[in-house]
Amino acid sequence: MAYLPVKSIRMKKLLALCTVCYCFLVTTAQKPGAVIDVQHYHYAITLSDDNNTIQGKATISLSFLHPTGNVSFDLTEKRSSGKGMTVSSVTTSNNIPLTFTHTNEQVNIQLPATARQGDTQTIVISYSGIPADGLIIASNKYHHRGFFADNWPNRAHHWIPCIDHPADKATVDFTVTAPAHYQVVANGRKTDEATLDNNLKQTSYTEAIALPTKIMVIGVADFAVQQSGTVQNIPVYSWVYPEDKDKGFYDYAQAVDILPYFIEHIGPYAYEKLANVQSTTIFGGMENAGAIFYHENSVTGTRKNEALLTHEIAHQWFGDMATETDWRHLWLSEGFATYMTILYFEDKYGQDTARQMLSNNRNQVIAFSKNNHGPVVDSTVTDYMELLNANSYQKGGWALHMLRMQTGDSVFRKAIRTYYARYAGKNASTEDLRKVFEETSGQDLQLFFRQWLYTPAQPSIAATWKYDATKKAIHITLSQKQDRIFTFPIEIAVTTASNKTTIHTFTVKDQQQAFTIPAGNTPAKVSLDPNVKLLFEGTITEAL
Repeated sequence: MAYLPVKSIRMKKLLALCTVCYCFLVTTAQKPGAVIDVQHYHYAITLSDDNNTIQGKATISLSFLHPTGNVSFDLTEKRSSGKGMTVSSVTTSNNIPLTFTHTNEQVNIQLPATARQGDTQTIVISYSGIPADGLIIASNKYHHRGFFADNWPNRAHHWIPCIDHPADKATVDFTVTAPAHYQVVANGRKTDEATLDNNLKQTSYTEAIALPTKIMVIGVADFAVQQSGTVQNIPVYSWVYPEDKDKGFYDYAQAVDILPYFIEHIGPYAYEKLANVQSTTIFGGMENAGAIFYHENSVTGTRKNEALLTHEIAHQWFGDMATETDWRHLWLSEGFATYMTILYFEDKYGQDTARQMLSNNRNQVIAFSKNNHGPVVDSTVTDYMELLNANSYQKGGWALHMLRMQTGDSVFRKAIRTYYARYAGKNASTEDLRKVFEETSGQDLQLFFRQWLYTPAQPSIAATWKYDATKKAIHITLSQKQDRIFTFPIEIAVTTASNKTTIHTFTVKDQQQAFTIPAGNTPAKVSLDPNVKLLFEGTITEAL
């Protein structure tokens, strides 16, 4: 989801693109237990400079998964604060009025006849109101008005009728009518722009790839726009506040260098464009499909936002195309984007940089776990904003790193590509990822997934070493101090007085274990995990 504040195409790539595109067409993602599967949304939205009221018309095409006489869509009703939506009418596509109620953040609609499994229907909902959330209508830091969708995790229903859940993906069109001085960016490609009477302009976008509502967006503001470049026929744009034009164009142009890495290492880029947009999102960045929104202070003119751009661009594959089945599997989005950023930096700047990033992330996981005792896959959380934590981001990224260490580079990269190709345009769970890695590696990974993703905390190690001059050996005692015992490999480095280092790998599976390392002389230093391969806390000291 959101990042917290804080070559020419060869024939094999064309074949891979065809395979992935086929996945887009056969998507069957839907909310578990759902009665309907939304196929397409068309949103006609009218905005004004006179007030914060929006006028909306949602045309929703759906198919029925089970027989039913009623359907429901998520939409916040008008509240005592005056914010929320009022539905004026609900009809079929041929203007037959439908009976409806609007309570408890749902529009419940009675169908004219019981629908059968496999039937299709188009429903039109007309509504208006001041968004309570989801569409941020506010002045930016330069005191200019703007309208930015900010849907994650399930805030879209504050301004558009929808199935506000990541498992029900649909294609989407936006038609935005707004004062003519604004420019409009949205998912997909711009299909029309026309000047209307009364100094208004109408702009239309269409997105042909099915999306979850969390990444369906519009951005309406005064923008300076530049095409930063083209990557394999994909136009890459920068949309920034006019006051930040030079700095913003410089900063956001980094996307042209970042995008090819993920195309090469994961699979084809799915969307028709990549727009990087300065905005008033509440997050550091929000990975909306093909139209990434960054916080307005992300523009500095120093390119210090490279990690932020890399993280959000990685989401275009993980989170946007291959989407988690439910919020408890958020690490499949955030953990992936976190680790893919490290892999990009490793490729560009080297292993030392990657290890430093991993070490920093490990410290964040350890600090978070001191006061938070849930696992990465946490089904107890109901306020999904609470999932924006070190478990979903840094620990999820560490799980991927340790998978890479266990399976090896080539198998890891093959598994990642296989996972993406299989679930692009669809939804996946943690168990789906495990099965892909098991198929690819030939290993049984149930223990790995259980202890790193479904078990709280991580190993807490207390280790001591002592040199035995008689036996010419180093005796090491290692204890696990946490409640649940983990099984893991650990590297122990021995450095001599002449600064020669040897690394020894042991498997830890008990609460306390002893190891022996041959050594001709007393070592100058003994250290744990010198290559930053293990998520743990603890040290090794010389026994007195």
